[in-house]
Amino acid sequence: MLGIPEPIMYLIALLIFVAVLFIFFRRPMYEIMTLAFIFTIVISGSYGLFWDYLLFPASSTLFYAIFAFMVVAVIFDSTKVINNIIQLLLSAVGRFKGGGGYVALLGSTFMAALSGTGPGNVAATGVFTIPMMKRSNFPPALAATTEMSASMLGNIIPPSGIVILTFGILNDIYPESISLSNWMVVAYGIGLWFFLQRWVTLWALCKLYKVKPVPKEELSTFKNSFKKGWASLVLPAVIFIPLFIDSEFKSFIIGRIGEEGASAFSSSVLMFTPGLAGAYAITIGRKAFPSGKANLSDLMSMFSSSLLKVVPIGVTIYMAYATSQVFIGLGMEQAVRDWFLSFGFSLTALIIILPLFFMVLGMILPGSAQVAILGGAMISVFGAYGGDPVLLAAMLPAMTGALEGMTPPLALGLFVAMGIAGSSFRETTKLAIIWVVLHVILSMLMIAGMLPILGL
Repeated sequence: MLGIPEPIMYLIALLIFVAVLFIFFRRPMYEIMTLAFIFTIVISGSYGLFWDYLLFPASSTLFYAIFAFMVVAVIFDSTKVINNIIQLLLSAVGRFKGGGGYVALLGSTFMAALSGTGPGNVAATGVFTIPMMKRSNFPPALAATTEMSASMLGNIIPPSGIVILTFGILNDIYPESISLSNWMVVAYGIGLWFFLQRWVTLWALCKLYKVKPVPKEELSTFKNSFKKGWASLVLPAVIFIPLFIDSEFKSFIIGRIGEEGASAFSSSVLMFTPGLAGAYAITIGRKAFPSGKANLSDLMSMFSSSLLKVVPIGVTIYMAYATSQVFIGLGMEQAVRDWFLSFGFSLTALIIILPLFFMVLGMILPGSAQVAILGGAMISVFGAYGGDPVLLAAMLPAMTGALEGMTPPLALGLFVAMGIAGSSFRETTKLAIIWVVLHVILSMLMIAGMLPILGL
């Protein structure tokens, strides 16, 4: 039909199917992705490989790493270590104009990176940060969009699940093109650029709206906050340092334990890091448990109560990964590559088109689904046009996971923030467009290689 390859027609049908379930039937995303997998199997007639595709994610260590970090986010929340960090940030920058917004930007970004769900993080941390911003003269729409942009930014910063998922997609196409640890360092470098973009944007908007500091009666002294929360500041280092060591000291590690030992260490670093971070959080935050210590009963209660938070996200990622295998089996990567090449785009045109394409797609599909279904094809296309496929792969979370839930009119993260802030749709949408446009422009500049990226 119209020269469109069959796998792409299947994808279009899938997008329509997902849009109908999301917009008209308002089904939760984990349910939609489960039905999307079955729908793809049916329309493609891939019945014989149903179980192979369905069980594939279970054989991937990357999926287990994603799930482990989601569990760690639950531990951080239960032990109140994130709240300690937020209070410390408040005491440090709350006295400045717009200080509540900077606290929201820092705290929500960090928490969303761990939880792997931007809209969910808006709900979890927004109930604290949005009222805090409104009390310091933030207009409701600005408070809503600041929290939205911070929470969605967390999706692209390790150990967010979409970052790990994208590495798996890249490694399937270009094996050993980059090590996992080096990949994570690159992701931090990309996240830093987008964090700076949001910081500058927030500064300008605070100037425009004449935002005030956080009321003094809500601020603790920095000395008291530091005394209470200094141990929590070690957590980012606990997560980042093992990844950085594996990425930047590869030669040293090989010299000590050999290439096979270094390979084993690199493969396992993502598995022991969440456990290490979780154990540290329980140690420093044990007094937050009902019994005042981390006994087995408290831990079991914590994990059982978190099932409704962790499982839906895990199912969404799992089924998106399984659906991607169906499209791989249908030859989606080659079909999309050949189809795009037939248009004769220049590399410059592709740099402009891809961020806009994912921006629109993010209104319908979660970032993990976009990466799982289309990531491999777009990486191949970019490479075929003479671009750096590793660079595009590294940017995929920023174009998918960060824009997911931000682009009006169908923006789940935006809707959640609006509900908490009590802001109008019109005013909030106008500000959301500013955040989205600046994000897209920065994406284009980075894909074009115009900005240096740590580790790449």
